[in-house]
Amino acid sequence: MFADRFDAGRQLARALAPYRADAPLVLALPRGGVPVAVEVARALGAPLDVILVRKIGAPGQPELAIGALVDGDPPQLLLNDELVAATGADEDYIAAEREAQEREIARRRDIYRGGRPPPRLRDRTVIVVDDGIATGATLRVALQALGRAGAGRIIAAVPVAPADALPPIREEADEVIVLETPSRFQAVGAHYRDFDQTSDAQVIDILRRAGNRA
Repeated sequence: MFADRFDAGRQLARALAPYRADAPLVLALPRGGVPVAVEVARALGAPLDVILVRKIGAPGQPELAIGALVDGDPPQLLLNDELVAATGADEDYIAAEREAQEREIARRRDIYRGGRPPPRLRDRTVIVVDDGIATGATLRVALQALGRAGAGRIIAAVPVAPADALPPIREEADEVIVLETPSRFQAVGAHYRDFDQTSDAQVIDILRRAGNRA
């Protein structure tokens, strides 16, 4: 469906063209969402930044998200109480995981923003971009955090996602834009010809160049 993340971003930008008049802010979920989002921001003439979210994995199952931590002042911890109980994640475990993810968020904030303040969110149209949705857990908590921060209108935009992952996303966003919802969804990367991992260096370079354009 997509040659690479930049191609996906250009296709996504066409679907998002009506939002140009809203003077939106484009926020990417790093790292893979950044190459997609930069094409959206370029097409809409919008500023680009990142929203830093880190998954809280279950004990012994780090890929199973029992919650997530979203950067902010203060950071927001959002937990799935049912999964917390089912996986036996106690208060000490959650506190240790929160501390570890706060350190990683601080590291990324420092290298990605380089001391720049976070963008203004209140009463603003915000487009949140990622390279695709698998479960949607990380994107959903990012959208929840934006709602709590007072964003005026929240749009979630991804190139590809399974249809059954979208209802929880629609609960948190004013609108959801998805280009493709394949009936046989396996993984996000299966719908890209080139899906190499995006590095910190690439993210830093993209954000620097986007900032220079702005």
